[in-house]
Parts: sequence; structure tokens; C-alpha cells
Amino acid sequence: MYDVTIIGAGVIGAFIARELSRYELNIVLLDKENDVSNGASKANSAIIHAGYDAKPGTNMARFNSLGNPMFDKICEELDVEFNRIGSFVIGFDDADMEAIRELYKRGVENNIEGLEIIDGNKVREMEPNLSDTIKGALYAPTCGILSPWELTIALAENAADNGVEILLNNEVQDIKKLESGYKIITNRVEIDTKYVISCAGVYADKINNMVSNEAFVITPRKGQYFVLDKSVGDFVNTVVFQCPSSVGKGILITPTIHGNLLLGPDAEDIEDKDDIATASENLEYIKEVARRSATAVPINKVITTYSGLRSEVSTGDFIIGEAKDAKGFINVAGIKSPGLSSSPAIAEHVVNIVKNITSGLKEKDNFNPRRRRVVRFHKLSDEEKAELIKKEPSFGRIICRCESVTEGEIVDIINRNAGATTVDGVKRRARPGTGRCQGGFCGPRVVEILARELNKDIDEIMKDSEASYILTGKTNKGKE
Repeated sequence: MYDVTIIGAGVIGAFIARELSRYELNIVLLDKENDVSNGASKANSAIIHAGYDAKPGTNMARFNSLGNPMFDKICEELDVEFNRIGSFVIGFDDADMEAIRELYKRGVENNIEGLEIIDGNKVREMEPNLSDTIKGALYAPTCGILSPWELTIALAENAADNGVEILLNNEVQDIKKLESGYKIITNRVEIDTKYVISCAGVYADKINNMVSNEAFVITPRKGQYFVLDKSVGDFVNTVVFQCPSSVGKGILITPTIHGNLLLGPDAEDIEDKDDIATASENLEYIKEVARRSATAVPINKVITTYSGLRSEVSTGDFIIGEAKDAKGFINVAGIKSPGLSSSPAIAEHVVNIVKNITSGLKEKDNFNPRRRRVVRFHKLSDEEKAELIKKEPSFGRIICRCESVTEGEIVDIINRNAGATTVDGVKRRARPGTGRCQGGFCGPRVVEILARELNKDIDEIMKDSEASYILTGKTNKGKE
């Protein structure tokens, strides 16, 4: 029997797994997907919010304000790139400026440091490409950017290094109460566990309803995005929001941690919890609204589009706690924005809930908070590159020319705990396929390397999910 089973290997589930791996516990992390970080954690705005937006007194405000300052240490420990670039909420008229003053007041109540309201001239001095019609803005210097899927992968890897078992392609079909604990039935296995922590994203209501009568409803809210080429990655140097609305923080323009430019998202409530298709009319709307922030936004430099789903919960706030009618079952649900920003603080809180339920946990003597450092070949000096190639020649073979990714880097990220097993898994960990050609040239080589390193036939390598096959077999060459 496991001590703790965590359902959902997104950033929240992975963070909780990593924090619980500090203790003498037998832990398993479950996910229905083919990789960690395959839900909302791979498709969002990648922003660590300062914390001024959430209504004071809510879980969102509490955990955002606590979580934001934690990222510097955590990202250093896990070797995840993180940059505090600051953010603007821009206003175009008196009504917007009144909303900005209200955000400032919220930020002060939420104990957010460094907030400042500035006029339009100061905004354009700091960001010359922004619109001449901007009247003013709220500036928040503590806002940051990172790669949310890389963070999730790093957390899962560190958790696995510290003893957490990860079971992928395991969709929870039912949960039954036992005299002491629960039996979780997936499409592959049955798991007996003392405690359950549900971090199931848009499916959190479905998981909750398997054991509890305290119902809530999760509505998927789809947001679509443009990714622009690195040649225009410095179009802005801060995260630029427009004034938020009732459905979200609005269309933003932001650099990404890897040097691209990101536009989006829109907000559309849908019924299908797996619908991540993009639509031309939504993307056109994003273009139109983004041009209000910056008339000359270089939309002709788009290299790809994507969409993600946020968990809109009927309670209007994060749900974090033990179900009253299901002892030992902990919900972590409705974690929409600022969920990423709140994630380390949420994880600490959940660990404290587990401590209270169990009357205390014993810390391990050998817990290691540090992940083995990742090789980022393109960032090394010429001398460092030469030395590395001398030790391991595979670092001298470029596989992805757009992103300058080497074979050595790909081999490394495959052969780690929670390592890549799919083409998209390699893409998320080491970036081949994220450049201008979107994998058109490097994709076949990535498939070959995966097959070799995983000791599989080449037609067993998937793009992402179990059903996303790339090759079906050899072509018929006919008679020779």
C-alpha cells in the first residue's frame, strides 16, 4: 500500500510530489497522459504573476503573494531558467486608469512590493514599441517568466530522484473507500493508498465526485496563443497586460524565457475537457486586440499557434483541503491563473495538511533538493563547448539547427528519471522542433535517437500521446 497517491502530474501535482519526497513516505504520482506536464501546465502564458490582481482574502491572493518570492531559490535548485522582467497593466482612458488604481490598492492589501502607477510617457520610455494612446500603467517589477513545462519536468525528475514512483498512461476510472484509505482503479492497475491528493485539473470535479458529496463544477476555459519568431523576441522587454475583464487578464504581449514573443490568450468557455483546437476567428481577435497595445506588433513573424485550458471552478477560488466526508482525500482544484505563480506555496500548504492528518511526518536524511544540471549547449562558451565535445563527441552533432540543439543534449534528457519517451517530450525538455521549421528537419533524427536510446523499433515512437504514431511500417519497395 502507498502512503500517498497524487492524481495529476501537472505543475501542482509535481510540486506536491517533490515537497512530500522530503519525508519517509511511499508516494506514487499518477497521470492519464503519456508524459508529465501534458495538460494546462504545457499551454499557458508562462508568467509568474506579481500578485496584485487577485481579490484580497482569497486563496488566489494568499498563495500568489506567498509563491512569487519562492521561485528564485526553487529554480536555482532545479536548474530551471527564470527571469524577473516586470509587468505593465496598461490603460487607455479614465475608466482604465480607475481600474488600474483599484489593482494597485489590491496589490498593497496583498503585500506586493514595488508597485507603481506611471504615466503614458514613462511607459513608452520603458517600452518604445507600445501604443501612443496609452494613458498610464501599473508597473510591477516582481513579475517573472519561465517555462512551465520545464519546471514541471524538473519537479517530477527531482521527485523521482528522491523516491517518488511515476505512473503515466494511467487514467483513474474509479476510487473506492476502504476501511483505512482508498483503492484507486485505473485503466491499467489497482492501487491501495492511505491518502489521495487530487490535482486533476479540468477533471478535478470528476475525481472528487468519486468519493465526496461536496460537489463543485469545473468548466474548461480555452485560451489561444501566437508564438512569434526569436527575431522579434525583444519587441517588448516586460510582460504587457491590458486591463483585466471578468473572464481573465486579457490579451498580453510578452517575451518568453527562450527568446520568442507570445500573444494571447482569449477566453472561451467550452464543454469538451480535451478540446485544445485553435480557430481562425479566435486568433484574428487576438491579433486585433494585441494591436491596441502595440500598433506595430510583428504578427507576420508567427511560427506557430496553440491553445490551453484553464480550470474555471464554480466556487470562484482555489479549492485546497481535505473533503469533509472523505477523510484522507485532499482536493487541489480550480487552480487557474495565478496557479503557476502560486504552485510552490500551494505545495507547502498541502504538505502541512498531510502533516496534520498523519500527526507528523519524518524527514529523510538523504533528501536532495537539487536536480542534475541540464546542458544548454548554445549557452556555453567556445572553450566549454570544445571541452564537452572532447569528453562526449555527441555534443558536437547538431540535430536542431533552428535552436542549436545537439545529440548529446537529447540523449541526456531521455536518460533521466521522468525522461522523454516521445518526440514532443524531447521538444519540451530540450527544444528541438520549437524553432522556425517546427521540427520539419530535426524531427526524423529525434525519432531515430529515441528509438535507439529506448531500445524500441522506430515505428513504436509516438509524437505525444499513445495514439499519436508517426510511422506505421516500412514502405513496399516491390520486387527487386
